[in-house]
Amino acid sequence: MAQSGAHRPDDMGLRRTLGVRDAVVVGLGSMVGAGIFAALGPAARAAGSGLLIGLAVAAVIAYCNAMSSARLAALYPASGGTYVYGRERLGAFWGYLAGWSFVVGKIASCAAMALTVGAYVWPGQAHAVAVVAVVALTAVNYGGVHKSALLTRVIVAVVLAVLAAVVVVCLASGTLGAARPAVGGPEGFAGVFQAAGLLFFAFAGYARIATLGEEVREPARTIPRAIPLALAVALVVYAAVAVAVLSVLGPDGLGRATAPLADAVRAAGVPGLVPVVRVGAAVAALGSLLALVLGVSRTTLAMARDRHLPGALAAVHPRFQVPHRAELAVGAVVAALAATVDVRGAIGFSSFGVLVYYAIANASAWTLSSAPASRVVPVVGLLGCVVLACALPGVSVGVGTGVLCVGAAAYGVRRRIARR
Repeated sequence: MAQSGAHRPDDMGLRRTLGVRDAVVVGLGSMVGAGIFAALGPAARAAGSGLLIGLAVAAVIAYCNAMSSARLAALYPASGGTYVYGRERLGAFWGYLAGWSFVVGKIASCAAMALTVGAYVWPGQAHAVAVVAVVALTAVNYGGVHKSALLTRVIVAVVLAVLAAVVVVCLASGTLGAARPAVGGPEGFAGVFQAAGLLFFAFAGYARIATLGEEVREPARTIPRAIPLALAVALVVYAAVAVAVLSVLGPDGLGRATAPLADAVRAAGVPGLVPVVRVGAAVAALGSLLALVLGVSRTTLAMARDRHLPGALAAVHPRFQVPHRAELAVGAVVAALAATVDVRGAIGFSSFGVLVYYAIANASAWTLSSAPASRVVPVVGLLGCVVLACALPGVSVGVGTGVLCVGAAAYGVRRRIARR
């Protein structure tokens, strides 16, 4: 298909400053974030002793999605990710639906991450701290993607250090033998798949590498290397943390925990590490928020270029070479949500939107080659996304479906007006 939509010659392009290492760090900053501090408890409640199986299922589907995204990003290295891929491979509507799912779902995730920062830093003023965090990180993004990548590198280093300390403390604990993690006996397939859907939320950050395609050096070489590298590092970290926490708390204790990692180090006999874990969780949420705002603003830019969103949002700052109006608009919406809404329940909806987004990515990758071997990964990824989306809590599925229908209706109205 033609690639004319991947980049507009009359638009001011974004500056290509990110290499493989920076792209991997951006992906890790999105994945190794607040999700690992919060998602283990709900996943354990859903799957019980099948938690690790759920993690493995989520990792397999994430790998398929990563491979499909990498192939597409190398071919279409423009801002927008699956919005661009769906448009170029499947048609304008599917690209729009992917972009709509991503922007709406991830804006909810941004607000949730901001409130997570507030809850850990100053529980009594969580909303105020959340707004300050959004404003500060929007300002960082406004100054240029390279500065954002540098800050993300620091955040990732801090979070990995905290997680490493949790793993060491838990595995060295004298309580290890009392609560060894079970890797079998799942609480039914539905529970395992629901846990996989919840844990997938924590894996989804590698999309940020693809959405930054227009700001990556040598995208055909960099993106296919950066995505699987970031995913592999995140999987190793998640598996180590899950095994360590299960070893101390066991499936039942983990399922009841409200702050799983903090509870684990306390149960391991090192309560002095709890404040460090709290700080690590806040820093992790900041890293996730930084990368989320970065990715949502780039997809907003791509949709604005095609007039699916107001054209003014497609402007690129002449000095900083960033989509400054899109960043400010996203920051304003997220700040408003963080100030007024409790969006913890929106995490399930966000997972639904992300899975729809990746389902379209896999369907797009399926069209790249007619060879059966080349279609195995996209088919597995597509089916996996559909299964996990349907396995999420009923409220999340219902709300997500309703929001997708609203987006589809808006697209239809816009097309009808344009034809007049």
